[in-house]
Amino acid sequence: MAGTDREERPERPSETDGTAHLFSALGKQIKVLREHAGLSQRELGKAAHCGEALISSIERGVRTPQPEFLRRVDELLDARGVLAAAADDVREAQAKARTRHPEWYRSYAGLEADAVELYDYSSMAVLGLLQTEEYARAVFTQRRPPLDTGTIEKRVADRLSRQQIFEQWPPPEFSFVMEESVLRRPIGGKTVHAEQLRHLLRIEQMRTVQLQVMPTDRDEHPSLGGSFTLLTPRGREPVAYMETQGYPRLITDREEVRIIALRYGIIRTHALNPQESRALIAKMLGD
Repeated sequence: MAGTDREERPERPSETDGTAHLFSALGKQIKVLREHAGLSQRELGKAAHCGEALISSIERGVRTPQPEFLRRVDELLDARGVLAAAADDVREAQAKARTRHPEWYRSYAGLEADAVELYDYSSMAVLGLLQTEEYARAVFTQRRPPLDTGTIEKRVADRLSRQQIFEQWPPPEFSFVMEESVLRRPIGGKTVHAEQLRHLLRIEQMRTVQLQVMPTDRDEHPSLGGSFTLLTPRGREPVAYMETQGYPRLITDREEVRIIALRYGIIRTHALNPQESRALIAKMLGD
């Protein structure tokens, strides 16, 4: 398509080895079993200790159900082992999932998937790990030069797939700090914006998540150089990652990582604490 940005990237495993059919079939089975049990997506999500949005995404084949999720829902829906039997196949598909990312991103994606700690400072938009499906779609749709529809949907699916890190056990320790301006910018419109804020309130209730807001009225700021992520992969040294105008940088030098970690610590001291941040987000929803 002339005038559009067609990224040179490998096809997702589901497009080349047929695993998309596995995830789609599982989603349809879960939906049929849920409806047969007389449960809404919200009710099943509550019983399975996850969100309604996750149930919806899995039923539509957008998100990959974790093996633990399949076993839990199998029991809740009295599936008699039908869903649990697919757990090993899903685990095998997940092992191949890292190849779904563009070549330049794969090394970071692998580290992120193995993280035991992940800290992020966001200054422009909500971090991909925290985005709702519609917010992510709006982000990619608004990009210039424009992406074609197929690439947008692939990017959205890939972004949502990374969010399975929240479903791991034991879960990593998360700390997120975002600028107040990020939360006030209504990307995608009022409805999408409101749902994104509600999603953040759901995420921050997780025991291993701390979410803080950096108010715009602070007269001191230790890091005006843009967003960054700090993560510690299991059994490895901490690394930092940042991306500017589509140009990524994975930082492994100990001294550079130490300096970025120092800045992050100071950012947290200047930000609202988690309780104050929760109250501010709730107030935004009420405005």
